[in-house]
Amino acid sequence: MTETPTRGAFLRDVLAGLSVPEGEQKTLPCRWLYDEQGSALFEAITQLPEYYLTRTETQILTDIASTLAKHMGEGVVLIEYGAGASVKTRLLLDAAHTLRAYVPIDVSEAFLLQTAERLRSDYPDLRVSPVVGDFLSDISLPDVEDGARRCGFFPGSTIGNLSDEEIARFLTSAAGLVGRDGLFILGYDRVKPLSQLLPAYDDAAGVTAEFNLNLLAHANREIGSDFDLSAFRHEARWNEVDSRVEMHLVSTRAQTVTIGSTRIRFSPDETIHTENSRKFSDRRMAELCQAAGFRVVERFSDTDNLFSVVLLAPE
Repeated sequence: MTETPTRGAFLRDVLAGLSVPEGEQKTLPCRWLYDEQGSALFEAITQLPEYYLTRTETQILTDIASTLAKHMGEGVVLIEYGAGASVKTRLLLDAAHTLRAYVPIDVSEAFLLQTAERLRSDYPDLRVSPVVGDFLSDISLPDVEDGARRCGFFPGSTIGNLSDEEIARFLTSAAGLVGRDGLFILGYDRVKPLSQLLPAYDDAAGVTAEFNLNLLAHANREIGSDFDLSAFRHEARWNEVDSRVEMHLVSTRAQTVTIGSTRIRFSPDETIHTENSRKFSDRRMAELCQAAGFRVVERFSDTDNLFSVVLLAPE
């Protein structure tokens, strides 16, 4: 099997996350959930009745798009982290008619390029310059700006996948990238009752379970592992201490998985921790942003206070 940079990084992450001493938590980075199949499954998740996050944030952005466009001004380069299908981005593209360029960043190359082509077709006067990469890594922007003002865009509550340390690193990097006169639009999910939270990550139709299990299928396809998907099940858990929903893949029996020359043993009910979705108070998020060099310019929420979108500017 050909060694590519993506495959090499994936293999290293899988071996590092699963080759832990007995009794320690096995993990896999959530970014590898989003291959082409995973990205398509996540878009399906966003349409599920249990998944309130997307429709709530979409409604907020629909209501405030013109306000955000006024804040951005003319000739802005819009940079979206973890762009996916760029569905919410279209609300900004429709409202900000004088954007100079749109730079979507995503780890799934095929999905990203398909999205970019659709946007070029729908917005022929807009320069669309996709960047394939992990938004937690250093990002090199394409030559599209000519000194234009930059506005970062990070919707979808993806910030909740990150630890405090990762948030600090990401937002500090973003503040540097947008510059002193730049802006940043951030969406995040708020703390709420478990009766609303857990079904959003364990839907009745089983789409989230398929999305989580696809991580193992992705490993089988990409790095030649031999995970038996039928020997794992999806589970969503609430972690009260860290204020987060956790996604796990639970081994249903004692088993051994082979990855190249490495054999990974699983005990019955042992799990792979694949993703976190943290929930924030407005105060906590403001503290995290301020620590990274951003101030809150304006905060927006829905009438039920389920979700927040904040407009940030560097201090």
